[in-house]
Amino acid sequence: MVSQEQRRRQLAREKFLRQQQRRTSARRKARMRNSVIASVLGVVVIGSVALYTTGVLKNDDDKKTNASADVTPSATPSSKAPDPCEKPAAGSIKKETWKKEPAMSIDTSAKYTMKLATTCGDIGIALKTSAAPHTVNSFDFLAGKGFFDHTKCHRLTTNGIYVLQCGDPTGLGSGGPGYTIPDENLKDASLKGNKYPAGTVAMANTGQKHTGGSQFFLVYKDSPLPPSYTPFGTIDAAGMKVLTKIAAAGENTGAGDGAPNATVVINKATVTKS
Repeated sequence: MVSQEQRRRQLAREKFLRQQQRRTSARRKARMRNSVIASVLGVVVIGSVALYTTGVLKNDDDKKTNASADVTPSATPSSKAPDPCEKPAAGSIKKETWKKEPAMSIDTSAKYTMKLATTCGDIGIALKTSAAPHTVNSFDFLAGKGFFDHTKCHRLTTNGIYVLQCGDPTGLGSGGPGYTIPDENLKDASLKGNKYPAGTVAMANTGQKHTGGSQFFLVYKDSPLPPSYTPFGTIDAAGMKVLTKIAAAGENTGAGDGAPNATVVINKATVTKS
């Protein structure tokens, strides 16, 4: 039988052991918690680096394939500017596609103009008929079919190169008319020093020769690009003001390459012989 003093010492020893166990358990939990926090922070940092790198690679690849921007993304998106444009007109996008380029039907010796009646204002374009007959003929055909009507201009670049890209009925950058047309006018006098000057309208492509379809871009500020994209038109003064307004509203990523903040929809595209 233990004495009262022995019992007191035993209870004190057990209390000490319990305290030690609690402290050890607390330290273990703290280490686990700190390890989790460190892991989460590591994932965030790695993810941020991955996104940054992916953005750079995407922009570089898009520059080669779809006449998009070689840009350096910013760390945080800029705040969205007010939409300066009107609501789109009622109507639906045409789904029709064609297996081959339309037969030549334009008069290559005549002058043609294209008018893009957009939600942001009218953009008039003098077409380079004799220098890019296949391209102008295709646009005359597609406009006549209502192919561009109610389609969004899906891409705006505001860093590196300065273009608004349109002509895709899907609005995703991957659509087209079902056929391709040959590259033309790549030695145009305006394309000096690997630069597409402000006011140029040119075809987008996949980065391979003769892969233009219906997507095109409008240059609102001199842009360094190799002469690989058919220049087929020149924007009028009123159209340049419209483009400047669209560009001022920015794009939705804050990185210089994304969908325009402005609601840019082509309500109606028409090509007219003059």
